[in-house]
Amino acid sequence: MSVLHRSQPCQPWNKGKLVGQKAPLKLKDIWAIRVRLQLRKKVRDLALFNLAIDSKLRACDLVRLRVSDVSHGGQMASRAMVMQQKTGRPVQFEITAMTREAVQTWIQKADLNPSDFLFTSRIAASPHLSTRQYARIVHRWVEDAGLETGSYGTHTMRRTKASLIYRRTRTLRAVQLLLGHTKLESTVRYLGIEVDDALEIAEQTDV
Repeated sequence: MSVLHRSQPCQPWNKGKLVGQKAPLKLKDIWAIRVRLQLRKKVRDLALFNLAIDSKLRACDLVRLRVSDVSHGGQMASRAMVMQQKTGRPVQFEITAMTREAVQTWIQKADLNPSDFLFTSRIAASPHLSTRQYARIVHRWVEDAGLETGSYGTHTMRRTKASLIYRRTRTLRAVQLLLGHTKLESTVRYLGIEVDDALEIAEQTDV
């Protein structure tokens, strides 16, 4: 399992702009987008979408993934590790069977080498998708699925699986590790946990 090294700090494309917290996708929304991409044979977008959900990476880390980060000797890995630009700390993520199949199909279709960026840009000046390009792609996915575009963004992709895991397990520590947060308080704020949620957990905990 390789570690992706970063040299530049993570700078979001919308830094300095007033933006609200973006909502995570619901399961029905995930499948609505996924099925559309499959039917339209959007091989790259399907790989990008599935990997964005699984990895829970910030946009700046996702767009800089290389083939060697997720594939070894031509075989897709079930887990990967990258060094986060924002924190300088490593974070691991799972690559589910569905995502492995989608990404492998994209690697073969695009004829990518291990050292290549996984999601190359169509703009000659950029070797990989920019976070702004990624934001536009996410906007298109959401719009095509009939969702309110203003409520969703690239952080939607990072929050989606983390939110689903929290709702199913109520285990903040696990979500903290998966998101690579250094403080549990950051995870609480990120998930948007309400007071009622916290009280419900407390009521179920005997001491």
